[in-house]
Amino acid sequence: MRYITGAVALGAALVLGTLATTAQAVAAPAQQPTRTGGLYAPTALVLTAGQGESRATATVQRAVTLSCMPGATGSHPNPKAACAQLRAVAGDFNAVTTAASDRLCTKEWNPFVVTADGVWQGKRVSYSYTFANSCAMTDGIGSVFDF
Repeated sequence: MRYITGAVALGAALVLGTLATTAQAVAAPAQQPTRTGGLYAPTALVLTAGQGESRATATVQRAVTLSCMPGATGSHPNPKAACAQLRAVAGDFNAVTTAASDRLCTKEWNPFVVTADGVWQGKRVSYSYTFANSCAMTDGIGSVFDF
């Protein structure tokens, strides 16, 4: 009789535990991914442009923010086009800054530096490129550094 009572008590405890777990699962709705987290890899960048030979010595003249996930936003004047250009080259800033062009620029050395710092699709980015002058900078770089 003692073994039967113990078995009944154990069975009742298991049934109650199962019911409690099921009740919690029914009461708590499934977590949906949010637009600010969840399934999106973070993409948030600070882009700068300035006069100087390197990142360390340049005088920053302009700076903007660019966020591409889940939507294109930021202080960049055309975030949708900038994000589309970066997606097209898989976030390779060298492909953005070294694009070929037929535009003619003077050969003067008046260096202009562009930088990109932040996160691109979950990976840390720290990039800088020095153009010979502002004409060379605006030549063929598309919309990422056009601000």
